[in-house]
Amino acid sequence: MLAFFAVTTIAFAAQAATPPAATPFRLLPYDEVVRCAGLAQAASELEGGESAEGKALFDAALYWSLASSQAAQASGRAPAAADADQTRARIAAVQQLNAGDADARAALQRCRQRTPDLG
Repeated sequence: MLAFFAVTTIAFAAQAATPPAATPFRLLPYDEVVRCAGLAQAASELEGGESAEGKALFDAALYWSLASSQAAQASGRAPAAADADQTRARIAAVQQLNAGDADARAALQRCRQRTPDLG
């Protein structure tokens, strides 16, 4: 079942990145997926899960975390290295978001726009 979600997740990542009827299906680069995972996880932690915003951020964090794991597997990265990449991205994102970094906020917004509605 988890494998289905992982494959579906990476497919959603690629589809969400492509505007309808624009370019053909493509996978997002590993570094971009990890960045989105880190940003979404950091924003979710900072917001908390009680508000509607917090729940949306949690969903985005879950989605990008699964997408990151799938992208790592597809690119042949070792699971431990992929986990470390994601952890570093989250820590950096927490620092950037806490500092009010406009580039990090903009990147988070782009990631959220690419996140499918998980209901």
